[in-house]
Parts: sequence; C-alpha cells; structure tokens
Amino acid sequence: MRGSDVSPRRFGVFELDLKTGELRKAGVLVHLPPQPFKILALRASRPGQLVTREEIQQQVWGGETFVDFEQGLNFAIKRIRDALGDSADNPRFIETLARRGYRFIAPVEPVAPVSPPTASAAGTPPLQPVRAVRKPPPQKRSGLALGALALIALLAVLAALNVAGLRDRLLRAVGAQHAAPLPKIESIAVLPLENLSRDPEQEYFADGMTEELITSLGKISALRVISRTSVMHYKGTKKTLPDIARELNVDALVEGTVQRAGNRVRITANLLDARSDRHLWAESYERDLGDVLALQGEVARDITNEIQIMLTPQEQARMASARPVNPEAYEAYLKGRYLEFLDDAKAVEFHQRATQIDPTWAPPHAAIVAPTLVLELPPMEACAKARAAAGKALELDDTLSEAHTAVAQVKLDCDWDWPGTEREFKRAIELDPSSSKARHFYSHYLLAMRRFDESLIESKRALELDPLSELLNFHLTWHYVWAHQPDLAIEQCRKMLEVFPNSRLGHFFRMLAYEMKGLYEQAIADELDSKKAARLKRAYGRFGARGYWQSRLDSELEQTNQRYVSPLVIAGFYAQLGQRDEAFAWLEKAYDERTVWMAQLSCDPRFDPLRSDPRFHDLLRRMNFPP
Repeated sequence: MRGSDVSPRRFGVFELDLKTGELRKAGVLVHLPPQPFKILALRASRPGQLVTREEIQQQVWGGETFVDFEQGLNFAIKRIRDALGDSADNPRFIETLARRGYRFIAPVEPVAPVSPPTASAAGTPPLQPVRAVRKPPPQKRSGLALGALALIALLAVLAALNVAGLRDRLLRAVGAQHAAPLPKIESIAVLPLENLSRDPEQEYFADGMTEELITSLGKISALRVISRTSVMHYKGTKKTLPDIARELNVDALVEGTVQRAGNRVRITANLLDARSDRHLWAESYERDLGDVLALQGEVARDITNEIQIMLTPQEQARMASARPVNPEAYEAYLKGRYLEFLDDAKAVEFHQRATQIDPTWAPPHAAIVAPTLVLELPPMEACAKARAAAGKALELDDTLSEAHTAVAQVKLDCDWDWPGTEREFKRAIELDPSSSKARHFYSHYLLAMRRFDESLIESKRALELDPLSELLNFHLTWHYVWAHQPDLAIEQCRKMLEVFPNSRLGHFFRMLAYEMKGLYEQAIADELDSKKAARLKRAYGRFGARGYWQSRLDSELEQTNQRYVSPLVIAGFYAQLGQRDEAFAWLEKAYDERTVWMAQLSCDPRFDPLRSDPRFHDLLRRMNFPP
C-alpha cells in the first residue's frame, strides 16, 4: 500500500490504524499478528471491491512460493474473523467469493484528524503578519558540517534503498521514541506453535520446534521461561492471551506458526506484552532443516534483543554456536521428545535412531537417559545403557545442560556418587536456569541428603517453571511425604486432585501420607485398583494394620512372576510388618541390583522401623551416604 492513504479507518466499532499496525475495538487494542493485519488493511482500503487471492499473495507474501499459500491464507482469515467476531457463514465484514477472493462488505470511513481550534473560535484576535527580516549573508560551511551533511545524505540514500534493512531499523527506532515505553520483561512463555502443514502427523514437528525454542530461551539466566508441559495445555485453547499470562504468571508471550516443506522450515514468531496484549515484535524465519538449530538461536537472540535482556558473554557464545544437524536425525529426535510423555520405550527407540544417523550430535544421547531409567529393565542393564548415553552426550558437548542433567541422574540413581551428582546438577542449572527437569531431579538429590529446606526450594522453583505439570505438582506432595510432613502432603494432594482428579500419582502419594498417619481406611480409598482395594478392606477389617500391610506385600509378591518388581518395595512392606531379617534380605538384593530409588533410602518413611538397626547404618555407609 505504498503511496496510498494511510489515515485510520473505521468500520462498525473497530478502528484500523495503518501507521501503527493496530486494530482497536471501541478503543481497546485487539491483538492481530502482522500478516492477518496486512490482509485486513488491504481489504478495508477497498471496501465493496473484490480482492483476489493472487493480489494477497503478491502484496502480503511478496509472491514467494515456498509458503503453502492456501494454508497460510486460511489461517490468516481465521485469525481476522476471530478478532472481528465475524462468521464465514453469516459475514458482517468479510465475504468469501469462492475460488476468486474476498470482499470487505462493511461500510468504511476515514477517521478525520482532530484539528486545533482556530484563533477566532478561541476568542483571540487573528495572528498578525510578521515583518520580513533580512537574512544574514551565508557563512562558509566548515569541513565538519559538510561531512555531517554528506553522512546524512548517505544514510538517506541507504534508507531509501533499505540496504541491510536500514530503513526498517530507522523507522523502528523513530517509532520507539514516540511509543509507550517497553515494559520490563523478566518471564516469558512460548505458546504451542501452530502447525501450518496439511499433514496432521507433522504435529510432533510443531511441538518439537516449540520445545526447542523454549530450550534456547531457557539458557538465558535473566529470563524465567515456562516449560513445555505447561504451555502444551494451551494447544488449541480459546483462552485470551492475558488470561493465559495470568495463569502462567509471565510478563510476555510468544506465539507463532511453523511450517515444513520437504527439508525447508519456516517459523513466524510474534512477541506480546502479556499484561496489555500489546504487540511488541514479529518476524519470519526460513532455513534448511539442517540449519534449524541456528534458526532457533536466532529467534531467541532477536527476542532477547527486543525485550532488552542483557546476555552474558557465555550465553552469547552458546546461542551463537549452533552446528548443522542431519535432517533425518533431527526428525527422529523430535519424535522421541514428543513420545517421552506418551511411551518411554518408543521414545528411547527414536532417540537411539537419531544417534545412529548422527553419532556426533549430543542431544539425543542425553535424551536417552531419563526414559531408560524408568523402563521395566533389570536395573544394572538400565544403568549401563543410561551411563553410556550420558557419558557420550557430555563428551560431545560439555556446554549442553541436558548432558549434565543426564550424567547427574546416573550418578544419583546408579552410582551413588553424591558429590558428583550435586556438581553436575549445579552445572546443568547454570547452563539452563529455566530447566524444570534439572531442578526437579536436583530436589531428589537434596532429599537423599536430607537437606529438606533446600529440596523444597528447588521443588517450588521447578513448579514455577512448569506450573501446570501434573508430575511436578505431585512431586511437591512426594517431597512432603519424604520430609515426614504427611499433613502438608495430604493438603497438597487435595488441592491438586481438584485439578487432576484422575491422577494416579496424586492418589498414590496421598495413600503414602495416610499410611504414615496410620489412617488405613483413607489409604484404601485412594487405591484405584478396585480388586486390590477390596482385598485391602477385607484384610484390614479382619486383622487391622498388620492385615493391611500383609495384603500389600502379598499383592507385590504375586507380581514378581509376571513383571519386574523393585526389591525396595517388598523390603518396605516387610519393614512395616516388623520382619526385619526379611526386610534386610530384600534391601541387600536392591543394593546388589542398584535398584532405582535406592538413593532415597536415607529418608524413605517406609524404612523408619529399621533405622535403629546397625545393619541399616552399615547399608547407608556402603552407599557412600555422608554420616
């Protein structure tokens, strides 16, 4: 619309400001991303006339052919209609002309600028003419002044040609002087990027790109970045952006789209002030899939520049050091990350495939560790696989936070190397302060060391970074159980089960808390397996607490012929029954196997009846626990 009238336009209760790129409804700013805004402006500038799809492609997309134009246009039209409250079936503003284009059918009128009152209207006499004053003779310009004029002229030429985007930068800088001051932004959430590809099976790719952008931003120590688990709750949501920001407790939001066509990928990103819904910045990026890591780093750097976050030299170096990646390896890795929340075995399979395609790329090696440690494998086998993967990840990239987290998990659960565990977790958090995963597992270590106050701090920090995570909300309950605070655990479970009523984790941890308090009837009510619950009820009714614990023990022993059952679980039931010799026999078995969760032995309340036995202290000594 270069050279056209750019005065504001009004239609209905809406006002379109073509200079500032803002849409307002009855004076209230309505968020509309740049591309939809351009399309709306194009149509509103020609009310009643057909605007063809070809014109939109040329004027909005610049005629480029990479973008799936039909899909991108449909997405933009939907955003416009949502903003205007319009309907395709019964339109008030935009009428679709099948296979031709669109027509803006509402009356549009220019908004006249407000004129200052005339002198006579103000009741003052008209201005008198000013007498001509002779100008002094021109002085000879100094060389410095001529140089300044030449520089201004050169900048004007470069800006007119938009060399290296100079015009856009100058306009942005000038506009920034007259715009509202940029609010301070210290926290941010990246909403799920919308998949513009036609193939619904590409959802994993859009979700993976969202997570990778979160990871890139999470490396910035001055910025709190919400984790993937929480933002995925808003996929396809109809909640307003300010509502989302309030629920996540963030200052800004990033939303956008991702589209893949073969080995080309395009991301559009929009940055918004969450409190005012004010649009702050938007940009599009396009790369080969092999350069996608550099693309993510560029997006993250542009966002930090826009919100005026100062990066440390180390952060700048890490964000600028992205290496090319094999597209097939990257695709397998994204599928693995997607499946980590659905199927641990499949996730490991895809991560292993990524390491086979590109053995020199560290992230899939690191990603193998966490799901491997929770698979139903013999612990020594699981630990060997996890240890090899974590070591390889760290060898390939010692600046990768996930690699240090993976090594720390192995040292915690398999090696019982307590100083090494803490060292690796601290380094992981230093490299990615917004890693809820690192902070979550670090709190496990602090529990094992019986540093309960510090563990609670890290548990709450992890929850701040991932407030809608079911796991982290109930991890806080687990913390209270292991810290021998069952009343706080029960209260936390009560609140969280209102949000996640079908959570097995919630019912399990509350069951543990009730057991600690000797409230066995309430504990039975939290047993979700109806057959087990009926069996427990009968046993407790006949034999009291002893019958309850014997029933729990019998159920697990019956399962040992069908699946792997941790010896630690069986040892705990024997401990509650007061059968110490049997409890220690199973604890020795757990020790020999390097059973996962043995690290929590020092604080696990199920073993309180054994703490006065010298054999228990000997076991803790052999596990390298500090005295």
